Formats: sequence, C-alpha cells, structure tokens
Amino acid sequence: MANLIAFVTIISLAFTTAKAQSNVTRGSSLQPTSANPSWLSPSRLYAFGFYPQTGGYAVGIYIAGIPERTVVWTASRNTLPFSNNATLRFTTGGRLTVDQSQGQQINLFDTGGASFASMQDSGNFVLYDSTGRTVLWQSFDHPTETLLAGQRLLPGQALFSSVSETDHSIGVFMLSMQTDGNLVLYPNRGTDDRAYWATNTPSAGPNVTLNLDSSGFLYLLQNSTNFIYNLTQGGYPTKDALYLMKFDVDGIFRLYYHNLSNIGTNGSVIWASSSNKCAGKGLCGINAYCSLLNNAARCQCLPGFEFVNPGLLSLGCRRNDTIESCKIPDADTAIHMTNLNNARWEETTYAIPIAPTQEECSSACLNDCNCEAALFTGQECRLQRLPLRYIVVIDNESNVGLIKVYTSSVRNGSNPTNHFIHVKKVRQKKIMIIGVSLISLGVLVLLISGVIMYRTKVWAYKKISENLNVQLFEEMGPQAFSFAVLEKITDGFREEVGRGTFGIVYKGITEGSMRPVAVKKLKEELAQEGEREFQTEMKVIGRTHHRNLTKLLGYCCEGPERLLIFEYMTQGSLADVLYGPKESKPKPCWTERIRMAVDIAHGILYLHEECENPIIHCDIKPQNILMDEYGCAKISDFGLAKLLEHDQTNTSTLIRGTRGYVAPEWHKRLPITVKVDVYSFGIVLFNILCCRRNVDNSLPDNEAILEEWVYECYEADELLKLVDYDEDVEKSKLEQMVKIGLWCIQEEPTLRPSMKRVVLMLEGTVKIPVPPNPNSFLSVV
Repeated sequence: MANLIAFVTIISLAFTTAKAQSNVTRGSSLQPTSANPSWLSPSRLYAFGFYPQTGGYAVGIYIAGIPERTVVWTASRNTLPFSNNATLRFTTGGRLTVDQSQGQQINLFDTGGASFASMQDSGNFVLYDSTGRTVLWQSFDHPTETLLAGQRLLPGQALFSSVSETDHSIGVFMLSMQTDGNLVLYPNRGTDDRAYWATNTPSAGPNVTLNLDSSGFLYLLQNSTNFIYNLTQGGYPTKDALYLMKFDVDGIFRLYYHNLSNIGTNGSVIWASSSNKCAGKGLCGINAYCSLLNNAARCQCLPGFEFVNPGLLSLGCRRNDTIESCKIPDADTAIHMTNLNNARWEETTYAIPIAPTQEECSSACLNDCNCEAALFTGQECRLQRLPLRYIVVIDNESNVGLIKVYTSSVRNGSNPTNHFIHVKKVRQKKIMIIGVSLISLGVLVLLISGVIMYRTKVWAYKKISENLNVQLFEEMGPQAFSFAVLEKITDGFREEVGRGTFGIVYKGITEGSMRPVAVKKLKEELAQEGEREFQTEMKVIGRTHHRNLTKLLGYCCEGPERLLIFEYMTQGSLADVLYGPKESKPKPCWTERIRMAVDIAHGILYLHEECENPIIHCDIKPQNILMDEYGCAKISDFGLAKLLEHDQTNTSTLIRGTRGYVAPEWHKRLPITVKVDVYSFGIVLFNILCCRRNVDNSLPDNEAILEEWVYECYEADELLKLVDYDEDVEKSKLEQMVKIGLWCIQEEPTLRPSMKRVVLMLEGTVKIPVPPNPNSFLSVV
C-alpha cells in the first residue's frame, strides 16, 4: 500500500512540475531600475530577475502573482547586494552573469553553452541545450531557503536561512538533509554540532530526500519509493492552492499556504517545525537572550551589555563599559551582580564553588576575576566566562542567571536605588577631585612647561594607544598600539603560540575585557617598511572583512618594531587539527573536513576577486589556516603578502611560500598570478581529505609524496586507500574532491581553474571534468 501511495505521489509531482514555460533567448538582459526588471513565467505567477533588498538588489526567483513579494530562491548569496547599476545578462555564450558598474562580472551559473532559459510556472528556472530536451542547470537542484511543490532537498544538501527578511545573504541557521537519512537543524551555519531539532531518522540510511507536493504534504522519502517520515499529513486544500516550505530567519522552517483564488489575502502558516519562536539556537547572538512577548521572539542584551549592531541582532552583544581591574579597593561600588530569572544557556562551567544560596553564589562570582556570570540552579553555583551562548528566558525554567555588571552600566539592569546611591558617591568624588586639582594646578603647570616640547608627541601617542586598548574589540577598523602596551598584554612576549614565514605569534590578554588576542611580531626584513606606508597598508587590510579571513584588530609601528594584532583562534591551526595527536583530540569527521575545504576556498576567492584590493596570498598552507571555536576555517597572514609588494620589484625572482605548497612557476621564474594560490589550495585539499602531511618519509616510497600517491590511487580507482576504511565516506564525493584537487595542482597554470570555479565545483554547481596527470604538460613539452 505504501508503495502504491508513493507511486501516485510521484506521478502527481511529475504533473505538477510539467507546466508551461516562458523562454529567454541569448543576448537578453535586465536591470533593477528598468520598467521590466524580471523575466515572468507564462502565467505571471513567478518571476526571475532583480528584486530590492537591504543595501541594493538581489537576483532570484519570487512569486509575482500575490500581493506580498515572496522570494523563493536567491542567486550568489555570498556576493549580495548588487548595485542599482548592475545588469543581469544571458550572454551570447550561454552564461548568466551580473555585470557591476565598476567592471566586475559575477557568473551566476558557470555552465556555458546554454541555448535558452525558461522561467516555468512551477517556480523552476531552467537552462537548456540547443535541443531543448537536455537540462544543463535548474534552480530546483540548488535550493537556497525554500522548497516549492515538486522540489526535493537531496542527501548532502542544505538550506540556509537569510540574514533578515530584507537581506537574503546567508544567515546563521542551516537545515541539513544528511546522508544518513536524518533531517537536522543546526546553528552557526552548521559549523558546530549543537543541533536543536531533528526528525531522528539516522537509521533510515542513504538516498533519503525531503519532498513537498502540491497538496502541502511534506515528507521524507527513500529511493523515491519508501516513505520514511511524515512532517505533515496533507489533507489541505488543493484547488487554487500554492504551498511552499520556507526556512525562516529565526531558524524555524514552516509550511505556508497561499489561496490563489483570493490574491488579496496574505499567506498563512499551517505547520512549523517548532511553535517556540525562541527555538533557533543563536537567534539573538552571544551575550543576548531570547524571550517571548505576545508569542513573538524578542532579543535583549544581558544587563550591562549593548548590541554590536542593532540592525543585525545575530551578532550579539558586548559590554558597554569595562574597568581596568576587577580587584580595586572600592569593589562593592564598582561591580554588582544582577539577576536574570528563568534563564537557561549553553553552559561552559569552569568551577562549581560551595555556595548553597543565591547570595553566596553572587559573592563567589564577584570575588573571582575570571567569572563574568553564574548560573544558580537551586542546588549548585556554576561559574561561567564570556561569551554566553544560546540564552533563553522561559517561564518554566527555575534557574537564576547572575550577571556581573560594572558600575557605569548598572542603569541597564540593576536596582534604581543602588544607582542613585552610586550617582551620589560619584558626585562627592568629583567635588573632591576638583578641589585637589585646583591646589595642584600651579605645580603641574610648572612641571609640564619644562618638558612639554620634548614629550608631547610621545606622550600623546602612548595615551591614545592605552585608551584604544579598551576599545580593541569595540571598533571596526584596526587601531594603532604602542609597543609598551603590546609588551604588557603579552606579559613580555612570554607565551609563544606559533611561528612561521613572517614572524612569531604570541598570546596576549587585553586589559579590562580580558579577551585573548594573537600578537604577531614581524621578522626584521618585514620591519623595514616606512611608517606611513605601513599604516596605510594596515588600514587597507583592515577593511578586508570575510568570515573565512582572520580579523586584523590592530598594529604597532614604533621605531623598528612592526607588530600585528589578530583575533585569537581557540582551536589553533588546521595543521593542529589534522596532524595533532589522536589521543588528545580525534581527527575531524568527513563532513567537517568538506566544510573546512569550502571555507578555505571561499576565503581565497574573496582575496582574489571580491575584496577592495585583490591579494595573492602566496603562502596557503595548513599552518596559515586557523580554526575558531565553531570549527570555521579562517585564512591568516593574507595581508603580509601584500606588504611585501612594496619592496618586491620582480615577483619571478623572489620565491615565497613553503616547500611542498609552492607552485612550479616560482622555480621557473615565471610571472606570478592568482594561480599560485590555486595550486597551494589543491595541496591543502589533499591534506584535509587524507588527514596527513604532503610529505611523510615514514611511509612507503610510493606513498611518501601525497599528491603523487593521490593521483596513483585515482588512476587505479582505489581512492578509499586515502582515508580510513572505517570512516563514513561517500566514494563519489571523495572522487569529486580528488578531481578538484588534481585540477588545482596542474603543472601548467592556465590549466588550473579560477577560485570562483573551484568554489562552484566544491558546491556541486558545475560538473567536474576528468583531470589529466598533473605533470602531463611537462611530458608534452
């Protein structure tokens, strides 16, 4: 009976998708401000083209036949927004591109050779070959945040929420159709494993898809025949009904119903993965909590904190004030504990003191400089550091959150009476200070006048640096620091955490905020750059922002010293993750490794094509790729390559990089292009796939050099030798990754793909042709 139902459902899906279409010919183009900014389907229900979003325009598919514009698919979400001068073209070569006003061209679908395109009444946008029978590309195969009737989410695919209702860039939540048959919701784009919802069907096995039919029936299906799990039961209206499943910005996916016979009404929600609007982990970001008000989620900062960006709540909150030390004489008036009742968050408890009462728990946290908050459960006092994650305040929760609040920010959450007393004490102190100042003024004037001409410049510079130390994590751009400040926060450059091509890295702890930072002391040959040029370059690099690049927070340019301050990566380098002792930490699983490769590729693509000033890194290797606490890979040292350009008059004579990762053209004294980074990425991709170094002399001779062994296994169709046999690795995916790596390490630079094409191949957007032997070009020559 189940098979019969499946057969009938599949037939209905086939009829649903086989609707009329409206063809788009080569040479057609659209502009966002023109009278017709989109290509409509025959019934005018769906449109493909430009639509407005925050900061500009996006390209995608939206429902044009209902009052509210409902976006169902978005192209190139990592490059949004487009300007009002952008042009969408279906080129004479059969590609879809967006041309920006500054001459930049973005390939939306790098298929090439398409003869015509079609916006269909099913909501599917399709590219065809010249026969009109072969589909070269279709939007249904690449869902972004929505499923339409007849569309499927395939194994290994994921939907990503948007940043907001008006910004369709990739947001913070991921809905993953896993290869084990489990449909799972993850926070932080899936970079951690803290799932907050799942169908709990991991035993269903492979080939399970998420499906939606035209009657609102949402279900999991295996091998296109066997029903695994029903999310909805169907039975909804079918006449003039339009159903879509949307993964909303709050991390909950919902089934929406639109009545096409009454287009004056808005769509309605008829099913949701959760009725709790605060269910999405991380909806409000770090140090912020989610609570319900009139059944709507509301994000608020912890007492004493403020939003990093009020327009982007997922970035969370930061303290709105700090103090130099938590141990000052008048501590009772400097720091207070404030209650957050009915609180729950992800615990990172580092100590459980003996404190059986709430008052004793507050006191324990006040007397501990490491403690920023405590969770009192009624039986235990659990001390916590910042940041606090996934905080919710719900009525049925009995825990009490105790938050440490500094004096100048008590007004955000403490007792008004205490604040009045505090203000009174502050006024008394001000009067005392003014009196002492008047008495001492004469002496101060005499002392200052004697040395002011000599000390003005040095004193002002150091004072600014010290003040900026508190602002290190509060400002967007990199800040200048004195050498003395950096020497102080690193405790005399005591704790070395790494060293590499450009210098030695030390761990530092900022005063006040107590945040860890990485301080890189550049080698002497890099410290010859003039002060003005160095500062100018630092500001340029500081404007380079991407989630897969380490953030430059500050720099020092004092005398011969050149230092850089970066965000501190808690998990170390990719080399530590891949090659570290297995007994201390297991190697990353297959899914995590694929995600690392995609992260790195996106970072290099940004450097090559998307940042303000294109940068060739020149030293891509696992040691220069750092891992944050969520397992997100971030490229470091990307700005140091740019610094070398000033003194580098002939790029073909100065070999840079690390042995084993250096492209052949360095040794041949050929011109250096972005393809050197593509070569290095190919080697790093093999490192990630095999969890081993590129040269290992402890292995047999035929396995010692990684890239040669990979090609040998590829030719012999024995790719599973590259990974542990007990790993859950999909051979077809492994083959795709290996083919991408082999294309990247081709001896001839022109044969290597661009990083844009590498990203498309990694994401499965374009087909990967059979690669030649990486050294075949040499044999031909």
